[in-house]
Amino acid sequence: MQKAARYWIDEILIKSPFAKPLGIEVVDAEPERVTLRLPFRTDLATVGNIVHGGAIATLIDVAGAAASASGIAGDDTVGGATTHLNVAYLAPAEGRDIAAEAVVAHRTRSQTVTDVSVRDCEGALIAKGTVTSRIFRRPAG
Repeated sequence: MQKAARYWIDEILIKSPFAKPLGIEVVDAEPERVTLRLPFRTDLATVGNIVHGGAIATLIDVAGAAASASGIAGDDTVGGATTHLNVAYLAPAEGRDIAAEAVVAHRTRSQTVTDVSVRDCEGALIAKGTVTSRIFRRPAG
């Protein structure tokens, strides 16, 4: 993975003011595939010990953005943004850590589409997501 890509994942996305307080961690990162973990905390629960859907959606969004960033090559990237986020909740995440595996399904110079699967620590599928990311680059010249 390019040094610039790893910088975007570790320093920009994981340490962002929104993601950092959730405690999202990088488990694995390679070009076009990233796995992130969200450790369970009671303040991330909505009812009892069930992880809030907003925390799950944020994990999906950050994982999709990280997978998009994983393919960055060169110094011309100046940022990115999620343009579309689709989440399907399939089962509750009850009082346990969850992990999101994000795989880039399609990449162009300015956009990625990423498939994200969220599973609990026992491998049960919790949610599926699709993240479309826009990549902003410096103008050529």
